[in-house]
Amino acid sequence: MLWLYTAASAQETARFPIRGFHLDLRIQVMKMPALKAFALRLSKNGINTLIMEWEATYPYQLHPLIANRFAYTREEIKSFTAYCSSIGLDVIPLQQSFGHVEYILRNYRYAELREDQKDYSQVNPLKVEETKKLFTELYKDLISTHSSPYIHVGGDETYLLGHSEESKKKVEQVGKGRLYGDYLKMLCDIVISLGKRPVVWADIALKYPEALPILPKETIFVDWNYGWDLNRFGDHEKLTEQGFEIWGAPAIRSSPDNYYLTDWKKHFNNIRDFIPSAAKIGYKGMVMTSWSTSGIYSPVFESASEITQLYPVRHVYPITGFNILIDAYFAALKSSVPLEINTFIKTYGREKYGLSTEQSKAFLHAITSTAYDINQGKISPTGISISEVVDSAEFVAETLHRLKPARNKQEFDHYVLMADIRLRYLRYKKLEMQVNSKNFTEAEIPLVLPQLRSLRKSGLGKQFIRLNKKTFYKQELQEESELMNAGIDNLYSRLARKRK
Repeated sequence: MLWLYTAASAQETARFPIRGFHLDLRIQVMKMPALKAFALRLSKNGINTLIMEWEATYPYQLHPLIANRFAYTREEIKSFTAYCSSIGLDVIPLQQSFGHVEYILRNYRYAELREDQKDYSQVNPLKVEETKKLFTELYKDLISTHSSPYIHVGGDETYLLGHSEESKKKVEQVGKGRLYGDYLKMLCDIVISLGKRPVVWADIALKYPEALPILPKETIFVDWNYGWDLNRFGDHEKLTEQGFEIWGAPAIRSSPDNYYLTDWKKHFNNIRDFIPSAAKIGYKGMVMTSWSTSGIYSPVFESASEITQLYPVRHVYPITGFNILIDAYFAALKSSVPLEINTFIKTYGREKYGLSTEQSKAFLHAITSTAYDINQGKISPTGISISEVVDSAEFVAETLHRLKPARNKQEFDHYVLMADIRLRYLRYKKLEMQVNSKNFTEAEIPLVLPQLRSLRKSGLGKQFIRLNKKTFYKQELQEESELMNAGIDNLYSRLARKRK
């Protein structure tokens, strides 16, 4: 497989001096040996930058409430960043500092920083003194364990801009762009004062380009594009006109992906289309993002104002199942022409898994089949029936089960398991849609219960734990396995009405 695992070419270096990968550890926290092995794989394939979204896995000394039960020790963090440095991989810490900070603001120690006392996702940008103190302390802590010349401050999806009474007043006076820009400038200034360069997601700055002139020119923007028009968030040329350095970011895991749906075709197309486009525009870096969840949380309130738990909304199958997309990214970075998807997948099937030519064609067909989403009993796009969606999923699962890889069987088993999880889910959704029908009566419950029992006893949870136990902690995998089954269990319990 030399075509996949060659060193970085001179051409690649010229196209993107920053060749990066982003790891999201908000859920699915990797064991340290697995994390180091993943870093080595990146390095061997020409990646020189790793953006780590540690979130609550980072053990802040002055702010111990931020860390969760799967947090690494400081010794582990230092050992990891030192190891990465030794293999030519710069580790950039990503510390969300505006939106997506539920995991900080959930603690009432930080309650005064909330933009909203019900939605804890965003800080109040007018709490300048308090937020400056907090994030200066967090950045200093990160600097003590990371030698990177950069700190990523986040800054994306700040949907609560202008929400609080104080923010509303400022918006009335100067607009949302200035509200966003003033706060972001403060964050960037902190980073620069610490001798680092700030990195920021570009979506909100593109939406409010009036914020750009007030930001320091050292700021680097990451234009994340997961398969849409270059100007979806705003005119991307506004960034270049202001002289900012820009990196691009496609994705191997993003919406609508979840446990039950992976849109392989979307991600392959994203790699094929966006990387050459970004090179042509002149972006200086490329960072593949990999989102384990949406970054949106569902709170559980103990009372009207007391929150007891936050649950991530939308879980995605672990990164262990996405090696083919990771390798497609490596290949795309090394090529001067867009990735030829069908050729890549068929060649991958032959070289990675030892499939025959005909089997590789079947593999291609299976993983690029259309992935239909279901929301509130409605299928997107409309006009497709649930029975047709189930039939399609059955075909994919049967095809993958029929293929017998001669090499890397355990890795191939992830495709099979993902297809089986999707098929089980769709069969459950078909039953759910049946019981939600206006014509469904209590007399039909005995016909549904055996089918739900069968889905509950599928054994997929054990397979999920077996395939992922070397990479992730047992407790994480058990909880994820239970979540995959939650809808089925809930519907069965409601219909069975058994008391113990």
